[in-house]
Amino acid sequence: MDLLPLDHPRLKKNNFDLLRLLLALTVCFVHAAELSGFSALAALPGYLSSRIAVQAFFVVSGFLIVMSYERSSSLSSYTSKRIRRIYPAYVTVILLAALGLVLVSRLSLTEYFSFTWVKYLLANLTFLNFLQSTLPGVFEANRMPAVNGALWTLKVEVMFYFSVPVLVYCLRRVPRLPLLILVYVLSIGYAQLLLGASIRTENPFYEQLARQLPGQLCFFIAGAALFYYLPFFERHIRLFVSLATVVLLVHHWTPLPWLQPAALAVIVLFFGLFLYAGNFGKYGDFSYGVYILHFPLIQLLLNAGWSEEHAWSFLGTAVCLTLLGAILMWNLVEKRFLLRSSHYVSSEKAETKTAPVKQPVQI
Repeated sequence: MDLLPLDHPRLKKNNFDLLRLLLALTVCFVHAAELSGFSALAALPGYLSSRIAVQAFFVVSGFLIVMSYERSSSLSSYTSKRIRRIYPAYVTVILLAALGLVLVSRLSLTEYFSFTWVKYLLANLTFLNFLQSTLPGVFEANRMPAVNGALWTLKVEVMFYFSVPVLVYCLRRVPRLPLLILVYVLSIGYAQLLLGASIRTENPFYEQLARQLPGQLCFFIAGAALFYYLPFFERHIRLFVSLATVVLLVHHWTPLPWLQPAALAVIVLFFGLFLYAGNFGKYGDFSYGVYILHFPLIQLLLNAGWSEEHAWSFLGTAVCLTLLGAILMWNLVEKRFLLRSSHYVSSEKAETKTAPVKQPVQI
């Protein structure tokens, strides 16, 4: 079996931090337009796609999380890194919403802190957001009453984390490429089967199931495959990018569901690994904070009565508040739980000493 590209130069200097931030901001812009319903912002979802941004996130996760597992000394080390990276900030957002949004609820304290509140807290702390997405008396006048509708992807992401040890175990024991292709094809087949059922029955529930695991696994697997075959990808980068660009252009007019995940993975990882834009990680990783904070902050602004006449001011305020919240979340919560081996900690120390240290990306 081929050697793993754990010391590949492009793993030391890449654009993943910047790329993830841009993807998170894309989701923020689209949700601001969709949640507000302001006509002035209606064009944003036409130019930006939160669906593609989420798919791109899954591609990046496939590349980085599999790499993280392959670099980990043990299963417990891998698990510790995953919990430290995702759960502290996640718990903080859930608790802030559950406790703080009582201030905007139309209900009394006793009505607010009810069984529904407990259900919201328990469901969301365990990533089962679909069981209770609203809080009592909160955002009922908004177009959508959900507190944080973006969190559904975190459930999928965590399921990816659980699947990686099993996936890598199998990849170490059977021919790698056939297994990766098999998982990729089965994932797309599952999604297409449910999407077809949704069209035949006119039941949107099937479409919702298609968006879950294993329907999204094809993007994760595509990212993982390009990690394992990174040297080959680099040697043939022009061919890969050219073919992927053609597929995505054709897909825009005629759906190519069996090729689109792989093509998207090629383009996403091309920008992540090539055309180096500098060590953005020295400032921190604000993408996760942007992603988990933007939805409730947009909802709060709308709840405050922001009007159509000030649509662009609303958008600017939402983005600025989200970025400010993400910076605070990083410095007050996320960074405090990182291991010393994290490249963010290394980058910060190197910046302080004014002597750049090249560290492999670790998440």
